[in-house]
Amino acid sequence: MTSSNPLPTAPPRRPALVRWWRAWWRNLTPLRQERLALLAPLVAVFVFLAAIVAAFAYLQIEESEREQETLQRDVEYAQQRVRLRLLERQEQLMRLARELVQQELAPADFENRAEALVNQYPELQAVTWIDAQGRIRASHAAPTLPSSQQRSPGERIALDAPSWTQARRQVVYAQPLAMPGEAPPLLQLLVPIVRGRQFGGVVLGEFSNDSLLRYGMPPRVLARYAVTLLDGDRQLLAGSPMANNTSHANFLPWKQQRASEYAIQVSPVGRGLVLRAQTYRTSLGMVGSGLFWLVGVLSGMTTWLLVATWRHTRRRLQMQEALVAEANFRRAMENSIATGMRALDLEGRITYVNAAFCQMTGWSAEELVGLKAPFPYWPEEEKDLLREKLREEFSGQNSSGGYKMRVKRKNGTLFDARLYVSPLIDAHGQQTGWMTSMTDITEPTRIREQLAAAHERFTIVLEALDAAVSVAPLGSEELLFANKLYRQWFGAQADGHLQLVAQAGKLPVSYQPTGGMDEEDGLMGLPTDTLTNALPDHAEIFLPELGKWLEVRSRYLSWVDGRLAQMVIATDITQRRQAEEQASRQAARAQSVSRLVTMGEMASSLAHELNQPLTAISNYCNGTLTRIDNGQLSEDMLRTALQKTAHQAQRAGQIIHHIRAFVKKSEPQFVQADVSTMVQEAIELAGIELRRHNVRLTHHVAARLPPVLADAILIEQVLINLMKNGAEAIQQAQRPPAARTVELRVLPRSIEAGEVIEFTVQDSGKGLPPEMRERLFEAFYSTKQEGMGIGLNLCRSIVEAHQGRLQADNIYNGTEIVGCRFSFWLPVAKPAGIASNSVANVPSTRTLA
Repeated sequence: MTSSNPLPTAPPRRPALVRWWRAWWRNLTPLRQERLALLAPLVAVFVFLAAIVAAFAYLQIEESEREQETLQRDVEYAQQRVRLRLLERQEQLMRLARELVQQELAPADFENRAEALVNQYPELQAVTWIDAQGRIRASHAAPTLPSSQQRSPGERIALDAPSWTQARRQVVYAQPLAMPGEAPPLLQLLVPIVRGRQFGGVVLGEFSNDSLLRYGMPPRVLARYAVTLLDGDRQLLAGSPMANNTSHANFLPWKQQRASEYAIQVSPVGRGLVLRAQTYRTSLGMVGSGLFWLVGVLSGMTTWLLVATWRHTRRRLQMQEALVAEANFRRAMENSIATGMRALDLEGRITYVNAAFCQMTGWSAEELVGLKAPFPYWPEEEKDLLREKLREEFSGQNSSGGYKMRVKRKNGTLFDARLYVSPLIDAHGQQTGWMTSMTDITEPTRIREQLAAAHERFTIVLEALDAAVSVAPLGSEELLFANKLYRQWFGAQADGHLQLVAQAGKLPVSYQPTGGMDEEDGLMGLPTDTLTNALPDHAEIFLPELGKWLEVRSRYLSWVDGRLAQMVIATDITQRRQAEEQASRQAARAQSVSRLVTMGEMASSLAHELNQPLTAISNYCNGTLTRIDNGQLSEDMLRTALQKTAHQAQRAGQIIHHIRAFVKKSEPQFVQADVSTMVQEAIELAGIELRRHNVRLTHHVAARLPPVLADAILIEQVLINLMKNGAEAIQQAQRPPAARTVELRVLPRSIEAGEVIEFTVQDSGKGLPPEMRERLFEAFYSTKQEGMGIGLNLCRSIVEAHQGRLQADNIYNGTEIVGCRFSFWLPVAKPAGIASNSVANVPSTRTLA
């Protein structure tokens, strides 16, 4: 008979969470396990206390929400009661207004009806009939109303203007503002009296806010809440608010909480009247219950016992923690330090190297510890020298600044290092060896060499500049830097720097701080007079001892030692100034040549113009001689002949005088010139050329024009050139006699730059083609066969030298060009005190080129 053994069953497998928890607990150190075991009961106590507090808080919140809902319902019910009461009074006043519209009430009857309403309804304090002019026709007020608020017939009442205007169309509620020291304001109801479309006044009903609150509110609401009436600005009108709007909190007896309140606007008054209710708190409810205090005291005692036990255990483990912390600190310090550390015993054997030393040399600690000189990280060619250095270290002759050496890595590469050696002293004060620290200085050495090379390049560039550069500190005669050209001009002293600054005047501040974002004002410490009186960004001066013109620029900078210094750059501009002066002289010659060319082109017309007075003089003289020979000349006839002869001679002299003044070579004279005089002299000269081309000239000059700051001859030259060009354009267009006109207009204008005088010359020629408009003002560009191409270019230069602007536009009739318009403007001369400065700032003649 055989027996069967039962198969062994596997133990039940624990859940994954339990397995994870057991593995995590075993991985913890004993110290952490003990801390967590002590922390668990403390956490359980705090969780229990938090649950009790949360339950109390939840119950209190539920109670507060129910109380707030009850308050809201009661206030809305009270608001409906007040609203209905106001609507009833409004309906009665509207009925009274309709009777006034139908002219059924006399003032006496109105007062009787008003008295009945006031006596019947205590909140209604006064009823007043006001006509369209704001005068009181009839009024009745309650005896309790102060005399200052009572109305008298015939008196003009002052109502709020917006309310009075709105009352012409509809019923209006108004709440006047409370004035200090006066009786509380009354709520006003204005009911309009309208006959057809004509406004006949209003019926004014005035309500007492206190009475409206007392008689319009339900007694139940007044008993449970502190009810008040407020205006639109939340100012108290009636009622007594709670003096101390706080009560005990819901679950902390020592904390206070604001009482519940609810406010709602009283319709139809709108934003002018607000009803507010505040709850009275008479008990603490669950907040002050003994259960809360009992749970709190027990939780505190349990917490105190757990903390005491934890402190007792921690005292027992303090020594162990201190030892572990010290060991960890030393290990971390050794592993994180970037300086290589090496310890030698008194025999020169390596006893310790840190991780940084091994990382620098590439040799491990096991390979280095126990070795004696020569060490494997010494280069072969320097072993004798390094052995001598090591002998000096052992004899105590090492330098405090260390010494530089080359170190060979395990892979054969070399790097520069600096070694510092000091005696190694134990806890008993005995020397047990030598401690060496090694620092890799390969990168600092490379950077130092790059800086030296950059400084050398920078110095070469500054020395080769064609400008004198100098730097000196403010308030000192020390010269911090000077390049080669400065030393050639002024020597190695700061006198030249100070001379340039003094002669150039106060140069502008262009200081740029070199610090970070957290520094103070970058301009702090700069001289205040330089900041406030800064002139343009450069100055041009002449040094007689050098015989040169220099352009001087300056800026402030912070020197390497932190001092505020000033850098001055002086550039030789003698050749440029000479070129500018030569260009100025050539521009003056160009102006004279242009005027001579203009007179040359007008020579035939001038000859014809001068021939007329000369012929008349000859005829008058011949006629006089003939009459003398015939004996027919009387004294009156002789006087008449001589007067006409003198007039013709004066006319010829004026023509010659204008021509000489126009072509005379002179420097520009910017003075206050009369516009009408300039225009008249230009018309007299240009009219000769226009008559030769059979062109009619019309001009209009506005009356009482202010003077302009200009050179009259130059402006006359511009006007003559423009009118002459207009006549020639008409001649080329071959316009019929009726269409051969040139118009000159001079009018004042206002632009962004200020008040100006605008000169406009308009002709009836063919206008300017597009290709000509682009090159119109170019020098030596002309469309005339005999033209020089300097006329319009010179005109624009003259106008711009007078701070003005010249432009040209075509005149269109639909799509057809019917003429051209040249216009320019000159600024009006400023008053005498300002004009002198303006003259000084006008560009010289060289700017005309």
